[in-house]
Amino acid sequence: MVLQNFRNTGALRHRVGRFEVANTGDIFLDEVGDIPLSIQVKLLRVIETKRFERMGDHQPIHVDVRFITATNKNLDEMLQTNMFREDLFYCINVLPIYLPPLRDRQEDLPVLVNYFIRNMQRKTHKKISGLTKGAMERIMAYYWPGNIRELKSALEYAFLIAERGAIDIDHLPLKVLKEIPRSNVDVGKTVRSIQQGEVSKKEALMEALRISRGNKSEAARILGVNRVTVWNRMKKYGIDLRKVLIPK
Repeated sequence: MVLQNFRNTGALRHRVGRFEVANTGDIFLDEVGDIPLSIQVKLLRVIETKRFERMGDHQPIHVDVRFITATNKNLDEMLQTNMFREDLFYCINVLPIYLPPLRDRQEDLPVLVNYFIRNMQRKTHKKISGLTKGAMERIMAYYWPGNIRELKSALEYAFLIAERGAIDIDHLPLKVLKEIPRSNVDVGKTVRSIQQGEVSKKEALMEALRISRGNKSEAARILGVNRVTVWNRMKKYGIDLRKVLIPK
């Protein structure tokens, strides 16, 4: 009965939302690359006009908000496939900050490992002292396709498996123990073979991805094409980057 009266008063329509709370401050939009096109146009309108309307209301509300967005998607590639609005892209791409994937900044791994271990020690009071040298070497050798979230998950798994002392190799998830094969193929020889048509486009792309360890920009440089072409060929040939990089 109380809930019914609450609804009848219309008070729900006056509940303050996130945009209003963020007025004169910042609002962080994570995974902006996953926003559907139907919502992108509405977000664009809010960013450009600084106005929005509450659901069920027709009175525009003005807000002064700085938008900070993040995504793990390649928005340039999404523009080419019409999966992201070009006008919205230029609105949010005023001051871009590119954070390389974890595999390209190995020097950050020990710092992140220590941070997560300390946090788990504080939360659980478990007597885990850290990682053995062997476990850290495996952490450093893995290419972390899931970036920091995957690293955190792997350490949480190891923290649960280990009883006390240091986390060792056998405490790590099986996936982390799979090493990435370093190609012994000479890059120059591969490029010449590609240019001379000695290998198919699919084989050339797979080899370029192996040599570059999944870096599409580097693979594009090896092949003499742009990143969009690499992305399109991966889609055309059904190439799964994980299967290319991780041996069966």
